[in-house]
Amino acid sequence: MDKQLWKHIQAVRQTSPLVHNITNFVVMNNTANALLAVGASPIMAHAHSEVEEMVGICQSLVINIGTLDEYFVTSMLLAAKKANELQKPWLLDPVGSGATSYRNTVLSQLLECKPTVVRGNASEILALTKANNTTIKGVDSTAQSNEALEAARFINSKYGAVVCISGETDIIVSQDQTIYLNNGNALMTKVTGLGCSASAVIGAFIAIVENTTEAVAAAMALFSICGELAAKHSQGPGTLQVNLLDTLHTITEEEFTTTLNIKHA
Repeated sequence: MDKQLWKHIQAVRQTSPLVHNITNFVVMNNTANALLAVGASPIMAHAHSEVEEMVGICQSLVINIGTLDEYFVTSMLLAAKKANELQKPWLLDPVGSGATSYRNTVLSQLLECKPTVVRGNASEILALTKANNTTIKGVDSTAQSNEALEAARFINSKYGAVVCISGETDIIVSQDQTIYLNNGNALMTKVTGLGCSASAVIGAFIAIVENTTEAVAAAMALFSICGELAAKHSQGPGTLQVNLLDTLHTITEEEFTTTLNIKHA
């Protein structure tokens, strides 16, 4: 698989897939810029009167529940159901799952729409299955990635989604394998919305890569490696944001392959 990852990165650059995002107010700009930097094309649309038609135009869908309200929830459900009907891949980012009963109810409804991929931090993945009474600290994780492994396997088994647990080690769980990515930098946790941007980038990869597990691995490897490289010449979280976007756009095959730290189980 390792040799395939760079090929998938090149494919996204060459194909420029359209990615439909229904995401939160905090990260819209970051998300759009991250997609453009990797070579994809972002569309942000949530109006009830056009959301289903927009799903038909785009090649994948990303749903991020960070700033929920009733209008957006209807948009999300309309879009997810339409994506299923059209057999288009879609990703669910369960931001802050477990924080409120409303958030949990919405996530239950979205999970029933069978997302292709679920990406969240360990606390969010644990809360999705109620497997642990782990503390939710805003949208930050108070649990380590490996603590959510069984919860991820449950989600994969019940809903068929490939699950990505993001953290110091990113863990990707599918039916037949588990992948561990050990790239990134602690400074990335000081910039709001980088997890949301990673979800959007996954959306670009599942749009064109048939093997969903490889698509998620390529996207997460690219994003975390670029964060790691960008941090080396960043003074703090402000410059990291700019340097990360630049690195997503300019990273070379040599930089990617020599930095990649991946394990399979």
